[in-house]
Amino acid sequence: MGQFPINLNLAGRPVLVVGGGRIALRKVQQLLLADADVTVLSPSIVDELRALPVAKIEREYRIGDVSGYRLVITATGVRVVDQQIYDDCEIRNIWVNSADDPERCAFTLPATMRRGELMVTVSTAGASPALASFLRSRLESAIGPGFAALVDRLAAERVAVHAEGRSTEDVDWAPVIARAIDELGIDSALLSVEVAR
Repeated sequence: MGQFPINLNLAGRPVLVVGGGRIALRKVQQLLLADADVTVLSPSIVDELRALPVAKIEREYRIGDVSGYRLVITATGVRVVDQQIYDDCEIRNIWVNSADDPERCAFTLPATMRRGELMVTVSTAGASPALASFLRSRLESAIGPGFAALVDRLAAERVAVHAEGRSTEDVDWAPVIARAIDELGIDSALLSVEVAR
């Protein structure tokens, strides 16, 4: 099944996570990085999750609990509950992801690594999350912290182009990026940048 890649702006938008264990914790941590307004619904919640700045509803899921949310992630590990949540979301046109259960997903979550504003994702469309995580860990070692500064530098260059009244679509970015990589001292072996300077 072909999937459409997308990055969602979740800042301030309500997201429901059903489940209170370790998997739910990881999902909530990712959502908080996107400044989502997260509610956790579960009869039991692990201490690390309880300590996070999220709303908590401590009980079992009930039909209709998804109402009012833009996005729902279920991490219950109970197929019958995940199916109920999936069906509830589908009826209400709410995007839903069931952890480790691609058949009950309106979307899947890629393995993600961040360096400041740089976000690199790897997806197997839910077929092998382990491979996606493996590849992400390889990318984390190849894409060091200097790339955060690179994004900031290039963002400033983009603003400067716009300030001149030009379109960034007309700029040959390869030499600009190569120069910035050199100036910041970033190991560019991963990028194989071969641009005349």
